[in-house]
Amino acid sequence: MQRKMRGRGVAASWYGIARTATIDRAGAWAELDDGGTAKIVTGVTEIGEGILTVLAQIAAEELGIRPEDVTIGDNDTARSPEAAHAGATRQTYMIGNSVALACRDARAKLVDELADHWGVGAETIKAFDGAIWAEGTNLKMSMEEAVDICKKRGVVPVGSGSFTAHGTGLDPVDGSGSPWQTYVFGCQVAEVEVDTVTGEVQVLGIWAAHDVGRAINPRGVEGQIEGGVVQGLGQALMEDYQLDKGHTKTHGFAKYILPTSLDIPEITTTIIEDRDPKSPLGAKGIGEPALVPTAPAIMNAIYDAIGVRITSLPATPEKIIAALAEKARSESSVREAAE
Repeated sequence: MQRKMRGRGVAASWYGIARTATIDRAGAWAELDDGGTAKIVTGVTEIGEGILTVLAQIAAEELGIRPEDVTIGDNDTARSPEAAHAGATRQTYMIGNSVALACRDARAKLVDELADHWGVGAETIKAFDGAIWAEGTNLKMSMEEAVDICKKRGVVPVGSGSFTAHGTGLDPVDGSGSPWQTYVFGCQVAEVEVDTVTGEVQVLGIWAAHDVGRAINPRGVEGQIEGGVVQGLGQALMEDYQLDKGHTKTHGFAKYILPTSLDIPEITTTIIEDRDPKSPLGAKGIGEPALVPTAPAIMNAIYDAIGVRITSLPATPEKIIAALAEKARSESSVREAAE
């Protein structure tokens, strides 16, 4: 056997989002304000995942204004609609849809007043990037002027939206039902190089293809996928969180091994947009789903490279050396039996 062996492995995944076994819902308020700007109020939790950027993009598209003209308001649930937690890959799907519905409600009130003011059908009125017009006519004005006309007619263009995951729940006897409203699918390929003397594994590249419904922010989606791959690589090769009878034996991060920038291979991301029919936006989500296939793809690549299965994580050099030694002993026994 050569000292350094290369192999490739593939793994596929699916991941449910928007619980239906228990209730999952989110609410939002929206207002087109003076100056043609907008306020969005929802109990969103921003923990660094970029949800505020996504919500601003959604509101801007739905209202026909620029993202920089959107303000995401107070997220204190004592004063804003509940949006529940940041987790389970639900932020874009649940809160994004509630914001879209609230914006559509507010825009409909503005459009009705403007259509009456112009004497055109409401369906002809379009808006984009702070301008609003009636198709097939020369009627056009800024969103600021449109809001001013609407308010002078006694109507404030505000709206509310609530999005709930619908499903059947789970049968208490046999567990049948529809526990998630939509599913995210993905597939990853890993290429590795295994040092058969030291047992070290270097991941040379990851190719990740994930179905995210509609990508609201493609760069953000790529970032989420890359982050999931890095976490999965750490689980596959480095992270060794140990428990003893339910109590942690891992004392802290001082000696806990995590991937650094030097461990990250080139990651090639492919975004697949299969729009979700139950989502007003068509979007699904991509958080944990990007993590799921990484470790099995790397394990399959190790098997392809050196012909041994590592069945527990992480695949440390010690486990690989032991597996190679066991493989050598097994092959030797077979040869001796044949002779």
